[in-house]
Amino acid sequence: MSPLKTARAAWRRLEPVHGMIYFVPEGRRRYADLGLSGRAGYFASRSAAFGRASAELVISTFYNFNPDFVRRALHGAWDAATPQQVLDARYAAAEEALRRAGIHELPALDEVLALTRRAAEAACEHPQGRPLFAAHAALPWPEEPVLQLWHAQTLLREFRGDGHVACLLSEGVGGLEALILHAASGEIPADVLKSTRAWPEEEWADAAERLRGRGLLDGSSLSDDGVLLRRHIEDRTDRLALLAYAALGDAGCERLAELADSFGRTVVEAGLLTFG
Repeated sequence: MSPLKTARAAWRRLEPVHGMIYFVPEGRRRYADLGLSGRAGYFASRSAAFGRASAELVISTFYNFNPDFVRRALHGAWDAATPQQVLDARYAAAEEALRRAGIHELPALDEVLALTRRAAEAACEHPQGRPLFAAHAALPWPEEPVLQLWHAQTLLREFRGDGHVACLLSEGVGGLEALILHAASGEIPADVLKSTRAWPEEEWADAAERLRGRGLLDGSSLSDDGVLLRRHIEDRTDRLALLAYAALGDAGCERLAELADSFGRTVVEAGLLTFG
């Protein structure tokens, strides 16, 4: 496996350790206790590293959500709770959920943490042009090993995510257009992306027509050019993320990819990625 593919495998297999925070009831419950109900908890918790993030800052860095949806969700959020309260709630929810899954009992925790933290710390040497990552990189490292792993993977996720946004921008693909191309790939149903990102049907249809005009869609599926563009964007995203994983060397990256599989599966099998 090439270094690029190994790094992608290491990130993808461990990503459930971070991604579960957007699904678990522990998060929703703790945000609701602060007066943040519905999607306000998601937007406030992920942007709290910025401080009192404006809706416009969230729109720019989260990239693919309907701006009006973000404005409505964040209205009054920082009057209900301070950024530090939201951050504390997020970390507490992450630890509670990961312990419920049994991550703290996995025998390779120390080794996976050491490798993931090394990659995350390498990423921290390259914050330029990555605002959402940089905000999280400025947060202190937790003391609890389970939370250290979650924080490290959070940094790697936002590092990659900011690079992905840069790639989309460089190719003239807006947030809504990126969602439509993603749906056209068949990986996630369009209805799921429409509902979670709150795009009205009319705006979705107009953006899809623009993509057809660019030759990137054939009906509701990717055209040959659309397939090539998505592959180019994903490959470029992988290359930009490699700055972090290169610090592990080929052997370390391969080892992380090998060990990360059981961590991701543990989260999935515990139901932490099921919204409900």
